[in-house]
Amino acid sequence: MQRSIRVLVGCALISALAACVAPRPAHRRAPPPPPPPPPVVVRPAPTPNPHEADLARYAQVDERIDSLNHRIDERVSQGYYPPPTGSALHHRLDVIHQEMHDMAAQHEGGISADEQRVLNQELDSAARVIGN
Repeated sequence: MQRSIRVLVGCALISALAACVAPRPAHRRAPPPPPPPPPVVVRPAPTPNPHEADLARYAQVDERIDSLNHRIDERVSQGYYPPPTGSALHHRLDVIHQEMHDMAAQHEGGISADEQRVLNQELDSAARVIGN
């Protein structure tokens, strides 16, 4: 019996000694949650100025006419067309350019999408006559 008491007292001393030596688990605070992301600001797309769009359409058609005029000049200089045919094709483009100018006069210098479509159809037929 004495032996069992000694064993119990020894175990109690060892456990008390172990409690003093072993580090205590620290009570750590949980890290604070991350801040919420900033709110998303949705801005409406800027509405294009209709007059600027009309002017851009005018510039596109005008550039296409200039390109076709240049192509005619190249064809005549390379001998694909005789000069009278080149003059007739230039006249056709001049008529289309004058139509565009008349349309633009009604819209403060620009053309509408429908007018651009009509002019492009005329330029498509002229481009087929001119060739690649």
